[in-house]
Order: sequence, then C-alpha cells, then structure tokens
Amino acid sequence: MFEAWHDYYLTLGAAAGALIGLLFVVATLTGDFERSRALKAVGIYMTPTMIDFATTLALSGLALAPRVSPLVVGSLIGVAATVGLINGLRACLGIRSLASADENPPHWSDFWTYGAAPTALYLALGGVGLSIALDRRGGDHGLAAVLMALMLLGIRNAWDLITWMAPKSTEKKSPAKKPS
Repeated sequence: MFEAWHDYYLTLGAAAGALIGLLFVVATLTGDFERSRALKAVGIYMTPTMIDFATTLALSGLALAPRVSPLVVGSLIGVAATVGLINGLRACLGIRSLASADENPPHWSDFWTYGAAPTALYLALGGVGLSIALDRRGGDHGLAAVLMALMLLGIRNAWDLITWMAPKSTEKKSPAKKPS
C-alpha cells in the first residue's frame, strides 16, 4: 500500500524517534522548576509534543510494515487519531485553565499551537484512517501530509518549550551578584 513511500516513512520515523530522545533531554531541564507547576506544564505542553512524535514514529512504522490490510491500517490510524484528539482537547482545556487561574498566564499562541492545531490534525488523521480503511484513493498522500504536519508542529512546539525553559533554568543556577 505504501511501497512507493518507503524512504519517506523511513526518514520521517527515524527523525521522530530522534526527537523523542531529545525531548527526554529537554525534560531534564524541568528539574529546577517547582514540582507541582512542572508536572502541570509537562502534562499540558510536553505530553502533547511527545504524542505527536510518537504518533509519527508509530504510523511511519505501520506504513513500512509489509502485507497489512487497508482495514487494519485504517483502524490503527483511527486509534492513534482518537488518542491524539483526546490529548489535544485536554491540552486546550489545560491551557485555558492556566490562563484563567495563573498570575503568569500562558502566551496567547499556546492554545493554538499545543491544543487547537494538533486537535485539527488528529481530526484530519481520523479522516485519513477512514479513507484508508475504505480503500479510497489519496489515503497514502493524506497520511504523508498529516504526519509531516504533526512532525513540523512537534518541532515548533519542542523549540518553543526549550527556548522558554532554558533561560529560566540558567537564571536559577547563576549566583547572585554582590552589591558593590
């Protein structure tokens, strides 16, 4: 079904796997944050990004698997879409609750890039899964496009996380200056 896409999914899956590893490195930067705040942020920000990469990795592997029926591929894509959709909606609600309850509210773009955009992409992924399960034309192109969009969004969100976390981490580690 995806034979012509072999190199594409091999590259995309390898990149997703490498980025999952780098997210573990990024997660170590949360060691200097207040624990309750860090855990809430990990659930709202880090987990959706990890799921985007994990979905890309898993579905790239599925596309490379030989002799899997379109019904099975479509069904597994549907399961991944459902998990991603639930996670995207959870991120939307979590970011909204942070915005209303926190003295340091999230940036306005967080709702759109960590919640709404992934939710829309997982809805599209569900449609792609249905298209593939019904053995319709274009499902292979749809899967390639949605997975690339998830990958690029995950990269954007990982970059946003690290550029937000790294300065805060070094601020706490730098010694206080003595008055002259």
